[in-house]
Amino acid sequence: MKTKLTIFLASISIVFSHSIAQTKAKNGMVVSTSSIASDVGVDILKKGGNAVDAAVATAFALAVTHPSAGNIGGGGFMVFMNAEGNVTTFDFREKAPLKATNDMYLDEEGNLIRNENHLSIKAIGVPGTVAGLYKAHQKYGSLSWADLVQPAVDLASKGFTMNWTLYGPAERFRERQPDSFMGDYFADSQGELVQPGETWTQSALGQTLAAIRDKGHDGFYKGDVAKKIASYMKKNGGLITKQDLAKYEAIEREPLKGTYKDYEIYSMPPPSSGGVALIEMMNLMELADFEELEFNSTKYVHFVAEAMRRAFADRAEHLGDPDFNPEMPVNRLLSKDHAKNRFGEIDMQRASISDSSRFGQLYDGNSTTHFSVMDKNGNAVSLTYTLEYGYGSRLGSEELGFIFNNEMGDFNPVPGVTTSRGQIGTKPNLIEPEKRMLSSMTPTIVAKDGKPYLVIGSPGGRTIINTVFQTVLNVLEFDMEIHRAIEVMKIHHQWLPDRIIYERDMLSPDTRKALEAMGHTLSDRSRLGVLMGIRYDAENGIMVGASDSSSGEGKASGY
Repeated sequence: MKTKLTIFLASISIVFSHSIAQTKAKNGMVVSTSSIASDVGVDILKKGGNAVDAAVATAFALAVTHPSAGNIGGGGFMVFMNAEGNVTTFDFREKAPLKATNDMYLDEEGNLIRNENHLSIKAIGVPGTVAGLYKAHQKYGSLSWADLVQPAVDLASKGFTMNWTLYGPAERFRERQPDSFMGDYFADSQGELVQPGETWTQSALGQTLAAIRDKGHDGFYKGDVAKKIASYMKKNGGLITKQDLAKYEAIEREPLKGTYKDYEIYSMPPPSSGGVALIEMMNLMELADFEELEFNSTKYVHFVAEAMRRAFADRAEHLGDPDFNPEMPVNRLLSKDHAKNRFGEIDMQRASISDSSRFGQLYDGNSTTHFSVMDKNGNAVSLTYTLEYGYGSRLGSEELGFIFNNEMGDFNPVPGVTTSRGQIGTKPNLIEPEKRMLSSMTPTIVAKDGKPYLVIGSPGGRTIINTVFQTVLNVLEFDMEIHRAIEVMKIHHQWLPDRIIYERDMLSPDTRKALEAMGHTLSDRSRLGVLMGIRYDAENGIMVGASDSSSGEGKASGY
């Protein structure tokens, strides 16, 4: 098997137009989509901080340097494994405001108002990021909170160099929305667009971060910042009030645990759907004969797609916020017996049919980012957080300097209505006040012999689950080095719409034709996911980190 894999990897190496590098370190590692943020996190590790400390500092730095997804105006999830092998998670997913209703995006005839649940002020959920980072730090951090937030305050107030990755969106917002919050977001004090190579300062964001630095959780959810958020919402027709902000709390939850051969897999429980789907698919892979299913062969792609189809069907039918859905059959979905039943349904010669008369797949945006952290003592953090769309709702207050999410679009918008295009109306994820919307985020830690072995995650909306799943499989089953596991071809199937999405130029024409002959519909995409991972070599005590080459400004930083 390894011989076949070696030959295959050599054969596909020509598709990479640049060198793909790994970073190795013995004392600590941070891998994120911003080189500046990764370096901030490593600086915290060098000062004696642990993985949680580095994660907090990295997350706040990303809120400055990666505004399309790094955030204090959104929410997310953290998986934390300590040096003793104990695992916990933090749920800081956004919540529906108290004034939200399950028909809030419908017209008088009961039809969905176009873009109302994605591109309006009513699409903003109550942000959770600050609460989640603060809660994790209070329980597991070691350095002072102020010292962890200060680097982000400095980056916002003193500025950092504008890069081409940011400048492209800046030009588009200025051209298309010249008089909007986003039209001026990347401007200097004279109102001119900051050019690549120039220093971009964000004074309002710096003041907001300073309040969070000085007052922690309450610096965002109470006091002057909360007052300004509520005032902005009231003035512009939003739903979030000071009461919504004051009531918001992050939740520490038990992780989901699965096994794959000799490995333990830890991931997020609901309201993330990622952990359930990941473990369900890994259970299916455990039943496969990979001598027969050679990596990236037609049979392999078919089987992986069929596994995805079933996991996403289960996701759509059953999953939502556990605080509103106490009867969710999570244990059954994670069981080896359920995998055996699902495995028995798969025809290895023919594609299944996704039945749109039953359930479906909700929409997830792509404005998400992930980072992975390990420290010298063996603590590890996998953290994914999001705004939903790229730059979220594209709305924000000039007094506060950050962008609000549009996560309300992750709820099922029309009760009882499911379509083959992907809109669903099942009950577990309908809108209710204070409910957390279902998510695809899949921050994951794989352990071996009770120690972190793989720390992984990705942005990508609904594709997150499948890109993380395939990367985990690449490492555990095919023994790929982390940078190869991240870069090799991946596919995506989400049950509805009923199609395989593949990465352009990474699936051979012969394989595509063979899959179509089996009954699959295919479409291409330039890339799937932007993975950030660390693999730990316990024998040599080395952390090996890799940032997805498609991340632009990403970096694996270690020492």
